[in-house]
Amino acid sequence: MADSARKVLRVSGPEARPFLQGLVTNDVDRLDTGAVYAAMLTPQGKLRCDFFLLPDGDDVLIDVAAEAAPALLQILTMYKLRSDVTVAETDLTVTRGLGEPPEGAFADPRDPSMGWRGYHGQPGEDVDWDALRVAALVPEQGVELTPDTFILEAGFERLNGVDFKKGCYVGQEICARMKHKTELRKGLARVTVDGAAPVGTEIVAGGKVVGTLFTQAGGEGIAYLRFDRASDDMQAGEARVSYPA
Repeated sequence: MADSARKVLRVSGPEARPFLQGLVTNDVDRLDTGAVYAAMLTPQGKLRCDFFLLPDGDDVLIDVAAEAAPALLQILTMYKLRSDVTVAETDLTVTRGLGEPPEGAFADPRDPSMGWRGYHGQPGEDVDWDALRVAALVPEQGVELTPDTFILEAGFERLNGVDFKKGCYVGQEICARMKHKTELRKGLARVTVDGAAPVGTEIVAGGKVVGTLFTQAGGEGIAYLRFDRASDDMQAGEARVSYPA
C-alpha cells in the first residue's frame, strides 16, 4: 500500500550533494550508508519541513510530506542559483513496513521501531504508524511539527536529524546556539492520557496553559510542554494528562 501523504522529489546533477549540504540540517555524506533524516530551516532557525534523503545512483531523492512538497520544490529551485543541479517532482510512491528492509528499501533512520521505507514498488504493510510514533516519540509534519517548531525542541538530535559538526546551513546559527548555550525549557514529550482529546487541545495545570496535546494512542500521547509547569495532574479537554508518562 502506497503512502499517499508523501511525495518524492529528485535532485540530480553533479553538484546535487554539495548543493543540499549547504541547506539541510544533517550531513549529506551519510547517504553513503543509507537514508538520512533531515530538515530545512528558516534563517530564524524554525522548521520549514522535515524529510528523508535517499541515495539513488548519483541523484538524491527527497521523501517529504505531500502538503510540504510544493513549497520545498519552490525553495530548492530558488536556492539553486548557478548550482549544476535539477530539482523535480517524481512519480515514485512511498511504501512502509516493519522488520528487515526488502531489497531496495531503507531502514527509517529516526528509530529502529519505525521500520523501513520503500520507493520502487516494495509491498507495504498495514500498520498503526501513529501508535508506533507515540511509543517512540516521533513527531510528524503537520501535526507535532509546525512552522513554529525549533527542531531541538522536537527531538531531532535523538532522532538522528541534525549534525553539529557538518558546517553551515540555513538556520544553523540558531540551532547551534540552542544546543550549546541554553537548556531546553520546552519541547515534545510522551505523556500518559486517560481519556481522549482532539489533536491540538491545550493542556492546563493549575489554571495555566502548560502545553498542547497532539497524537494519542494506547493511553499515551505526544505533547508539547513547558517542562517547569508540567506535572502528573494536568487536563486536556476531557482527558487527564500526566507527565512523566
